[in-house]
Amino acid sequence: MARHLGTVAILGVGLVAGCGGPGGGGGDVDPQPDELVTYGEPYTGGEFHLGPVDYEESQWHNACAPAGGYASSIQAVEGPYLAGLWNGIPDVASYCDACIYVTTAMGKSALLRVVTYGDTTPNSIDVSPAAYAILDSGEYPRAMTWQFAECNDTGPVRYEFQTGSNPYWTSLWVRNARVPLAGVSVTSANHASPVELARAGDGTLTDASGFGEGEFTIELRGVDGATVTDTFAWPADGIAGQLLVGDGNFP
Repeated sequence: MARHLGTVAILGVGLVAGCGGPGGGGGDVDPQPDELVTYGEPYTGGEFHLGPVDYEESQWHNACAPAGGYASSIQAVEGPYLAGLWNGIPDVASYCDACIYVTTAMGKSALLRVVTYGDTTPNSIDVSPAAYAILDSGEYPRAMTWQFAECNDTGPVRYEFQTGSNPYWTSLWVRNARVPLAGVSVTSANHASPVELARAGDGTLTDASGFGEGEFTIELRGVDGATVTDTFAWPADGIAGQLLVGDGNFP
């Protein structure tokens, strides 16, 4: 059963019943969706490969992570079911930490979190060992289709600030958002009106003029038109390297 929910930007949205377990907070990560919501058209004609994509970066650095890799608290909420996208997807870095729903030609499926991207065949993905164990049936080629999808509820949005962030140059990653992001803006001591943050190739969102020292509000805009707004006091010991936890997430 599918229900069309509308069109946002270049993405269509669909909803079908999922078969996963109950949602939860704080690291309760299920590889099946509680309720499957997809965005846009399917990406077809690709294959899934055991990268491997892993938090340990045993083979390659994850493109969406800082030099030291994903923080353990982010790993706990985003889970072990990981994917790396083909770098030919337009604005691929904007999908850092989004989720995709993968369906193989053999009928297996999983909800995976995007933590990297790189050079592979068109529309193919690399996956983590935990994801591969779910998807693989011993077939070759490992044909599959995937779509961007809503992540399960594993708690609030996290904001991970780069270690070089300061009042005059402020840069961060948005982690654990349930919906792919269309944009992120800030209102702050330096900006009485919302200012759009610029996305870089590592998935960071940057205000080149800085937030300024004082209270700031970050607004996330999902591709479905929904928004999440979080307001924070300026940390007493500065913003560099801070990991701030929001009040909630996309519904």
